[in-house]
Amino acid sequence: MSERKYFPSVKDIENAAEILGEIIEPTPLMKNNNLSGKYGADVYLKREDLQIVRSYKIRGAYNKIRSISPDVLKYGIVCASAGNHAQGVAFSCNKLQIMGSIYMPTTTPKQKIEQVKMFGKDYIDIVLTGDTFDAANNAATEYAQKSGKTFIPPFDDPKIIEGQGTIGLELARQCKEPLDYVFIPIGGGGLAAGVGGYLRQIWPEVKLIGVEPAGAACMKTAIDKGEIVELPHIDKFVDGAAVKKAGEYTYEVCRKVLDDIVAVPEGAVCSTIIEMYNKSAIVVEPAGALSSAALRFYADKIKGKRVGCIVSGSNNDITRMEEIREKSLLFEGLKHYFIVNFPQKSGAILSFVRDVIGPGDDLVYIQYIKKTNKEDGPALIGIEVASKDDYVALINRMKAHNITYEYINENNKLFEILI
Repeated sequence: MSERKYFPSVKDIENAAEILGEIIEPTPLMKNNNLSGKYGADVYLKREDLQIVRSYKIRGAYNKIRSISPDVLKYGIVCASAGNHAQGVAFSCNKLQIMGSIYMPTTTPKQKIEQVKMFGKDYIDIVLTGDTFDAANNAATEYAQKSGKTFIPPFDDPKIIEGQGTIGLELARQCKEPLDYVFIPIGGGGLAAGVGGYLRQIWPEVKLIGVEPAGAACMKTAIDKGEIVELPHIDKFVDGAAVKKAGEYTYEVCRKVLDDIVAVPEGAVCSTIIEMYNKSAIVVEPAGALSSAALRFYADKIKGKRVGCIVSGSNNDITRMEEIREKSLLFEGLKHYFIVNFPQKSGAILSFVRDVIGPGDDLVYIQYIKKTNKEDGPALIGIEVASKDDYVALINRMKAHNITYEYINENNKLFEILI
């Protein structure tokens, strides 16, 4: 079906909120002084990272499962998820004492897999398959059809959308006056459709901004093209929002209610994760950082405005922090990699360090193997600079000392092989 005539009603979302009252409390809406000062705005964070399963996904999952007849539920349920939807389904299975099969990509962080096990206990089994959400989703739907178990979709379902829309209801109740902007993360679009659908009816003038990772901007692509398309390749780093294809229900709602969609580079997401932790003591996963990361691309428009950002989840694996820091440094222009040809004579590398590395620079990586019967040999060099502007001075010193080099940060294929 190419088009589904559906729009979440205020009443449906109010009903979802009543059902969710069985298991959750409203999450806090907190003004963030760091972001407010940085952007000259009143920035409020909707803290879904403090949710019972550390993400908003419990809302849609529980609302959907509770809408199904007990006679059907007794046969069990199936879902696919990169982590957060799985945790919501697992919690619901344990709470309602029903059996669930949860399909997850093999690339899912171990931390999320362990969380799913913890919430589901003896009521769930986990199947790791495929290296993307979409591959796991295909396997899960096929199994549901063969087994007769009920499939619980991660985003493309009215009950899922209405459950996520309860965040919009809470926002409206927690604010004394309407917000000017609300930034909403997008994976498949369930959150944006639910929150956007509700707030568009309650606050007609609010600017609703969807936020996707640049490497998996399926909703932005669909709206720009005027039809749902499947992305041939996606960057899986922002695993909670790495979706190749927007939903049919979610697309129809999002194209009507969203004022804009920002595709945020993964490096900017990483910088935000670090900033949120260092300056606000808030731990967010990559998808949870999307809305706050988008503020830098709206800095001029939000100045002096009341802004809401949905912090969608905090299921981050601490073992990923080195990768997160690396991506942040590269995006901010603070870390640079070169292949440098050194003359194979004593003291060549020492001269490079003395003549080229500036007082604020840090030589953080070097890989060099001396080769016989060669006049020169290549070395892979990594240099971290104190500020973005120091890069120009670094290049000027290399040129002044006749250093032969190749800059590989922007050579994607070579960079991926070497770094």
